[in-house]
Amino acid sequence: MADVLKGLNLLETFKETMENNKLSDVKDAVEDLLISRVNLAVVGDRGVEKAAFLNALRGLGSQDEGAALSSSPTPPEELAVYPNPKHPDFRLWDLPPVPSAAPFDPDVYMDQFKFLRYNAVIMAFTQRLQPNSVAVFNNARSLQRETVYFTLLASEGDTEKCLEERRKTSLEVLKAEGVALPKVYLVRPWTLDKLDFPGLLEDMGGDLPEIRAQALLLALPTLTLTLVSQKRDAFKALVWAAASLSGGVSAIPVPLVASMLDASMAVRILTKARASLCLDDESIERLAQQRSMEPAKLKALRTCNLSVEVIKGDVKKRLAAAEKELTLGGSLLVEMAMPRHARSASRSFTTMLQALNGAIEEMGADAEKIVAAAISEGK
Repeated sequence: MADVLKGLNLLETFKETMENNKLSDVKDAVEDLLISRVNLAVVGDRGVEKAAFLNALRGLGSQDEGAALSSSPTPPEELAVYPNPKHPDFRLWDLPPVPSAAPFDPDVYMDQFKFLRYNAVIMAFTQRLQPNSVAVFNNARSLQRETVYFTLLASEGDTEKCLEERRKTSLEVLKAEGVALPKVYLVRPWTLDKLDFPGLLEDMGGDLPEIRAQALLLALPTLTLTLVSQKRDAFKALVWAAASLSGGVSAIPVPLVASMLDASMAVRILTKARASLCLDDESIERLAQQRSMEPAKLKALRTCNLSVEVIKGDVKKRLAAAEKELTLGGSLLVEMAMPRHARSASRSFTTMLQALNGAIEEMGADAEKIVAAAISEGK
């Protein structure tokens, strides 16, 4: 599946796979996106910075239930796992630091912590990069594992000048250890929208297989307006795939509503969209607390009823309205975007595509307003 999907954008991936009659691959991909099955490891010393980073990747504050603690209860030589409260199949693995003692065999460390089972590995540090960490990086690259990244985590009092000096020193270590194109990302754990974290996400998205990259995107909090836009595009591609599958299997429509299958799948997609776009009350309250804002101010920016709560009855009404509005001309236009196998059931496809894309647009607009307000408050 990964080989088929790597390197294509999500919608084109779905279209190409559907046209090749690989429906089971599309079904698997849709399911992977809906549950966000991703394993991301963070290697490094446990402390305030790493705990804040693990929490920020899940949209949590230090006082929230399930938050990583700066004084971790996990023994230093053992790994810990942190599931995401909204996306349980997105797992963050807290790996111990690479030992600094010599002699050192990177294979021993990698085997002990099953290094190759993770979709991506972030090798985090706060001061100086150790040569043994570079040995693990080089060993992973020799095994064709490209998704390993060095990240310099800033402490609360660090200036950008100080961080740049540490980065320069770390790049020299990488060059001395034979890394051809060394790269170190600067990250402030408490404000991931700053410095290099957006660039890290972009590079990671290009290195991961397409479905894994998109699953990671959907599981992350809405840190920036760019992320909101990317999530919206991913959900539209997901809607297209689900509508195509529905068009192929739902040949007998229920009056006014394409089918019970359509409604159930639509509820799953929109529920995932609401969680991914951080439109639920709990996510907004956390964001407000982090930005020292009134939660009610951000909640009031939600104008789409599905942003507040996804109710199956409301979803059915949207499907019914979309089906009612279908005209022959509109159906023919949408049919041009359909896979061949689904054209005989174009009404189901068009209904689901039109209803859900409209909902995703409205929810995305709400998310943009909330993120813009939070960013403005933080300036």
